[in-house]
Amino acid sequence: MHEENKAAPNGCGKIRGGTQNEAALLALMEKTGYSMVQENGQRKFGGPPPGWEGPPPPRGCEVFVGKIPRDMYEDELVPVFERAGKIYEFRLMMEFSGENRGYAFVMYTTKEEAQLAIKILNNYEIRPGKFIGVCVSLDNCRLFIGAIPKEKKKEEILNEMKKVTEGVVDVIVYPNATDKTKNRGFAFVEYESHRAAAMARRRLIPGTFQLWGHTIQVDWADPEKEVDEETMQRVKVLYVRNLMISTTEDTIKAEFNKFKPGVVERVKKLRDYAFVHFFHRDDAIAAMSVMNGKCIDGASIEVTLAKPVNKEGTWKQHFNGQISPGSENLLGFPNKEDGHQKSLGKPASLPVRLNGQHSPGPPEVERCTYSFFPGIKLTPISMYSLKPSHFSSAAMHLDYFCNKNNWAPPEYYLYSTTSQDGKILLVYKVLIPSIADGSQSYFMPDKLCTTVEGAKELAAQFTLLHLGKHKRFQL
Repeated sequence: MHEENKAAPNGCGKIRGGTQNEAALLALMEKTGYSMVQENGQRKFGGPPPGWEGPPPPRGCEVFVGKIPRDMYEDELVPVFERAGKIYEFRLMMEFSGENRGYAFVMYTTKEEAQLAIKILNNYEIRPGKFIGVCVSLDNCRLFIGAIPKEKKKEEILNEMKKVTEGVVDVIVYPNATDKTKNRGFAFVEYESHRAAAMARRRLIPGTFQLWGHTIQVDWADPEKEVDEETMQRVKVLYVRNLMISTTEDTIKAEFNKFKPGVVERVKKLRDYAFVHFFHRDDAIAAMSVMNGKCIDGASIEVTLAKPVNKEGTWKQHFNGQISPGSENLLGFPNKEDGHQKSLGKPASLPVRLNGQHSPGPPEVERCTYSFFPGIKLTPISMYSLKPSHFSSAAMHLDYFCNKNNWAPPEYYLYSTTSQDGKILLVYKVLIPSIADGSQSYFMPDKLCTTVEGAKELAAQFTLLHLGKHKRFQL
């Protein structure tokens, strides 16, 4: 009868009412001295905490928490996450109904505390049979700017971006692979915060903004992969970029062996970058210091430690996770720094028939491949400037469709159940915030999948199918 007053069950499994829920949150605030404010679909606990002086914690201090039971709140969650360290800010995403949205962001005061939280709380059983996922939060502060005149230098691009947007910290520009006096026609612009980057993207994204008489292309840069310090301490592979196309693996090996003969195990070169493997980490560190900025065949090279990719398939904030350019797992996959979007290979293949009906999803695209020759001109391009026929993935088509209609991106919420034979079965619920109303607030297929990728494709196809039935939505 009083459904609206129901709130979180406590640790003993009893259902507590709205008044009890409010009392529990007030008690938490009184005990900790933290403030709590609800705004824009989220409830912020702290930020800053009592007595905090100075700027907020740096990047890398925030973790993303998923799979939170919808009837669990700060009075239960905060004590769990305090086990890893002092919380600077806890942001719980909230529904209009008063339930949480199943995920939260926890910012600690140090990176070490955030890493500890991931280590001890990822897959933590927060309620009987309910396991949360915890990973690094990708707070992207970098934009990709394409169609920049190739003769422009870093200083010119930096000054121009500071004129048209606020909060610019740095600009990253890479020399052309064949002509080192020119840039590659794009740059990465680093901002002081995610908010500053988002505001800049909002201003530049319409497609009519021009720099030096050129209409530029704007998109989020793929976030750089965070690797914990413990893992990086074991790396003995160097990532070398800005090489000449003509430079051979033998030349690179000889150059890196100069400072100490016989230390290089092998070299793998791809176009104008390479991975140099060493027998011992100490030699890799020494070579990085000596070789960074050196010239090989007339090109000034950049040398950093390669970032390994986690091969254990751990739970991630986004299931279409990105790979760092400094990772050897990029072999065979072009990346945005060469004028492409990053790609993780072929999308999941699913039938486009749902409940006996054909999905309005994308048609089968041509799978032919064409040889790539050095010197071929590449032009940066945004996914949203393509046509629907270019997509073989329903999830990408749905993202394109939302952008085409000037909507916010679709939001995917993952749910699971166990089959009779013990398999974990998955299904996504898709929310499109821009059209959410009383008649249709979300889309969820009536079939379950055994893989995350399959579940996401099926949910996207199902959503496209139902959107296609509405005459007011133009697919």
